[in-house]
Amino acid sequence: MSIASSLRELPREHLGLALALAGVLAFSLTLPMTRTAVRELDPWFLAFGRMSIAGIVAALWLIASGARRPGRAHLPLLAWASLGIVIGFPLLTSIAMQTIPANHGAVINGALPFATAVLAAWAFGERHHRRFWICAAVGSLLVVAFALRDGLAARGTLGLSTGDLAMIAAVLAGAVGYVAGGRAAGRIGGVATILWALVLALPLTLPATLLAIAQDAPRAGLASWAAFAYVTLISQLVGFFAWYNGLALAGPGGIGRVGQVQLLQVFFTVGFAWLLFGEAVHPTTWLFALGVVATIALGRRPARVG
Repeated sequence: MSIASSLRELPREHLGLALALAGVLAFSLTLPMTRTAVRELDPWFLAFGRMSIAGIVAALWLIASGARRPGRAHLPLLAWASLGIVIGFPLLTSIAMQTIPANHGAVINGALPFATAVLAAWAFGERHHRRFWICAAVGSLLVVAFALRDGLAARGTLGLSTGDLAMIAAVLAGAVGYVAGGRAAGRIGGVATILWALVLALPLTLPATLLAIAQDAPRAGLASWAAFAYVTLISQLVGFFAWYNGLALAGPGGIGRVGQVQLLQVFFTVGFAWLLFGEAVHPTTWLFALGVVATIALGRRPARVG
């Protein structure tokens, strides 16, 4: 039996979880690849370059397939998705990865499932038990404590670095993009959602890319360009095909629930950063990562839509 046939036979929610996990695996390399690319490439070029190239690919895809334009009612969701995961997250992580290791950013990014659940509850009425909010708040405090601890160890001062602040802002931007995109995917499909979100951003991302090239023509080695290709084609396109389709298949109240699959991403990212890129991982990094995941996982109960 083929993999495609096996996937089609899965219950709808199980298929959604499988697709979300595939998206998480794709996203797990985003921070290490971004960290590799910014060693030689300007972070502004990296961010807007990946957005604009992915946007051009998306536009060509939509033209070639004769895709129908999204309805006016879908445009606000697509605009928020574009702002969050096409523009905000790539730009902010590119800035963050200049100064903090990928495994450090991964622990901060571990708060993204909680941020996504909070925003889904606020925007679309997904409700959760009190235990969820208590545990998730503790998990978020662990993320802040981790960032402060690393800052104290590195700089001798108890404060958040620019990289920490950029990564925290990236988490907020990612949550906006996930919630809006997940909602849109339930209406127009996961593939259409990310393609149109990328196209909507093109009037900003393409001129910004050309300006970055004009100011400082990018020069880099093979490793940096390979990392650039990954975050452009996999992180910005292919991963979202799986992720948004997974959220769409989750059904009512599923954005927060299926989004918890992303709790695994912190471990994948830290592992990849160590295995593929040689980043030293202090044992406390694993402990904080485990704490963030455990607190949110312990608080999980099926969401209810109000």
